[in-house]
Amino acid sequence: MTAPVPVLVFMGPAGTGKSTVAGMLAGRLGWDFQEGDDLHPAENVAKMASGHALNDDDRWPWLDRVAGWIDGRIAAGRPGIITCSALKRSYRDVLRRDDVTFVLLMGDPKLVLERLLRRQGHYMPPSLLTSQFETLEMPDADEQAIRVDLDLTPQEQVQQVVDRLQLTPTPS
Repeated sequence: MTAPVPVLVFMGPAGTGKSTVAGMLAGRLGWDFQEGDDLHPAENVAKMASGHALNDDDRWPWLDRVAGWIDGRIAAGRPGIITCSALKRSYRDVLRRDDVTFVLLMGDPKLVLERLLRRQGHYMPPSLLTSQFETLEMPDADEQAIRVDLDLTPQEQVQQVVDRLQLTPTPS
């Protein structure tokens, strides 16, 4: 019997550092990495760039693409890390698999806003942050998820994920 293939979904509101920390962790472990925002349909990107929050109907096709990426890793027997806000339980339900763990990066909304205001070249305007925190449904005890505090440095966050989930690099 083969060992389960882990896939991590780095989740949380915009500006929490999902891409940074997930990318660092994927590099450290030698795991496949996908920036979930790159899977958004062009209409979603345009809607957010114009300052409008996505609704559930906007999100379903995107979540299906994210789920497809997860299924591709599992089918190939390759561990992976993907970013996806996954703000609602119903969204996480689309992505949930036996070997998927959600990693919630979370902290003070004021800190997240400061980060968003400094961010360059991203289509998500800081004006939508409030709607993201209002939409966020914290993972329940029956969901396979851990929370990592934003007060830690990205390096400390990576180490905490490695330690808490007992992750090991993929052999070369």
